[in-house]
Amino acid sequence: MRLWLFLRFWSALWHLGLPIILIYLWKRGRKDALYSQHLAERFGRYGRGLPGSVWIHAVSLGELRSAVPLIRALLDRGETVVTTHFTPAGRREAERVFAPEIAAGRLFAVWVPLETSWAYRGFFRAFRPKLGLVMEIEIWPRMIFASRRAGVPLFMCNAQYPTKSMARDAKLKLRHKLMQGYAGAFVKSDLQRDRFASVGVLNITVTGELRFDQPTPVAQVQAARALRPLLQARRVVALASVTQPEEGLFLDVIARLFAAQDPPLVILIPRAPERFGPMAEALAVRGLTAVTRTSVLDQGLGLKAPETVHALRGGTVLLGDSLGEMYFYLELSDRAVVGGGFQPKGSHNIIEPLALGKPVIVGPEIHTIEYPAVEAIAAGVCLQTSAEALARDIETWPDPTPEAISAFITAHSGAGARTMAAIAPLL
Repeated sequence: MRLWLFLRFWSALWHLGLPIILIYLWKRGRKDALYSQHLAERFGRYGRGLPGSVWIHAVSLGELRSAVPLIRALLDRGETVVTTHFTPAGRREAERVFAPEIAAGRLFAVWVPLETSWAYRGFFRAFRPKLGLVMEIEIWPRMIFASRRAGVPLFMCNAQYPTKSMARDAKLKLRHKLMQGYAGAFVKSDLQRDRFASVGVLNITVTGELRFDQPTPVAQVQAARALRPLLQARRVVALASVTQPEEGLFLDVIARLFAAQDPPLVILIPRAPERFGPMAEALAVRGLTAVTRTSVLDQGLGLKAPETVHALRGGTVLLGDSLGEMYFYLELSDRAVVGGGFQPKGSHNIIEPLALGKPVIVGPEIHTIEYPAVEAIAAGVCLQTSAEALARDIETWPDPTPEAISAFITAHSGAGARTMAAIAPLL
């Protein structure tokens, strides 16, 4: 009864809130036009469909990237795929990575319908998916129950149940009921299997972390390797995916690193593109020497002019004011600090730097990446530290051997093949 009442309340909330949602999309569309484009898709209206597809729900950029190996495997098998997104970053990445398949009509990238039963009916009419895979731990009530009503098996995929989420959900347990509505779950580890099982989720398979199977952008790695010998710095430290609440901390850390006798070149990469400008201003206010990636490097990630290499020296910040070039920045570095973990919302992904053989440092809040962070820390390829000790640890933490990092990556790869084996009977 409580679940029935919640679903009625949820539906009413979305219907009454539709004007607010449209205003939100319009406002966001003033900064990023894609938010307000293809608006009919959000209401389950599509110019044409792709019946019999496999449905991948990847809200944003990170989720889409983690799904790329699985989507490739599905396409190689001869399946058609529809990906649904909520943010422009996720949709753009799908359109970029799978441009040939989209052109050939084998993959559609569209907005996820709004949380109404009639919007989902339109989606299911257009695509009639064989099954749905929801990346990570997105819990959308109407999506779950509309899928059940349409006879579409919906699975959590690449799923984990963070400690903080478990503690929060234990107070009300409504989220447990919603998760029980899934047809099953493909989870990252044995620990995650036990956690989902403890709240009543059935049909659980341990498949691992799909991000370990992500392809590395060869052009970015090659560009970084070509540039690195030219740098006027002996050491390079990447501060990656820095969130807005952490900016003050990281600026303090940079100042401390630059006070050393042999300061490194620091690559500062804000998590959100709207922070590129404010971060450039903050660096100037602090009196920290900085150049932007777009001012010194061309579109191919080479020097705009030979003399600009003198700007890339120790005691300088290279501000990463570009999108989709994280692998370039990481390959250019000797070690990486991954942001997010120095504020309550939790750390961002550590797999990219490890995949490139780079030691990685994270903050105290790793509940969002519990797997594989706990395992990486135990293997000695990741260091968890505090805000107070961060600058010191960047300077003094001994590098793990490349062999140790490579062994860790190898031990945790293969999730794509395991997930394909798990869903094969449904295809």
